[in-house]
Amino acid sequence: MKNAENANYTQMDHEVNITKIKGMEILPSNMAIKKYEWIREYFKGEPKEGYFIWIKEQINLPITTCMNIASESVSQNLQNLIIIEKNLKINLQGSCNSLKKDLCGRHISSGKIILKENAVLEYNHIHAWGNEDIVDTNYEFILENGSKLNYDYKINSTPKKIKLNTEVICLENSTANIKIIGNCENTDLEINDNIILKGKDSSGILKLRLVGKENAKILSHSRITTEAECKGHLDCQGLPIHKTAELILIPELVCRDNQSQITHEASIGKISEEELNYLKSRGLNEQEAIDLIVNGFLED
Repeated sequence: MKNAENANYTQMDHEVNITKIKGMEILPSNMAIKKYEWIREYFKGEPKEGYFIWIKEQINLPITTCMNIASESVSQNLQNLIIIEKNLKINLQGSCNSLKKDLCGRHISSGKIILKENAVLEYNHIHAWGNEDIVDTNYEFILENGSKLNYDYKINSTPKKIKLNTEVICLENSTANIKIIGNCENTDLEINDNIILKGKDSSGILKLRLVGKENAKILSHSRITTEAECKGHLDCQGLPIHKTAELILIPELVCRDNQSQITHEASIGKISEEELNYLKSRGLNEQEAIDLIVNGFLED
């Protein structure tokens, strides 16, 4: 989606282009707070950039956003807000990219995504950065009663430094399935993610697949917190494939209700010599075999 010309919201450096769809209002955040006073509580001060997307009716096509850094030393500071009204089923596709490898850009992004009662959101979010970029993202999802979230976040190419903070608040009978995929090389990656199960019969699954290639430093602190009778599972796995990679995975379960059930599994493994030799015997060279194993691990 790097050059998503038909995206509903596209930002190239600081220039914005919007394609409207019936049933949805989309505005730059700094214009939206002037039009709707009630959304000010969701922003920190006056937003300079970013988008406001308010989905009011059922939309059967994917809604797309595309944030690009195209020029050298650009610094983006985004505040985003997405509101999905009751009983809607929405597909959202988002991408954040640098269009060249050596732009030394800075991408700072924060936002809230609110699912009203019984809303369903499928959200695929892809990042691809240049090797000198700095990225800092902070997102909060609020799932009202009976709503469902499937969120896949994927880092295809890592910047010099990236920090990812994600918090999901689940109210009664809501469900969150979160998957974070990182294919990391020459980067310093810090992940802090937390699913908070506040409502009775809420549930959450948090799944991480992190690959450490050359000069990758990965620190992941993942948590599921229960505050009501609910269920959660945390699954974090790392795969270092280069001797200079460093992976630290910290799974944490916090139980504040004795009727809740939360579990976790965590591991840092290595590529199996048996699997590698088998693939080489089928005609692949060593790098092709490693790439195939890594792709399978990330998509698991």
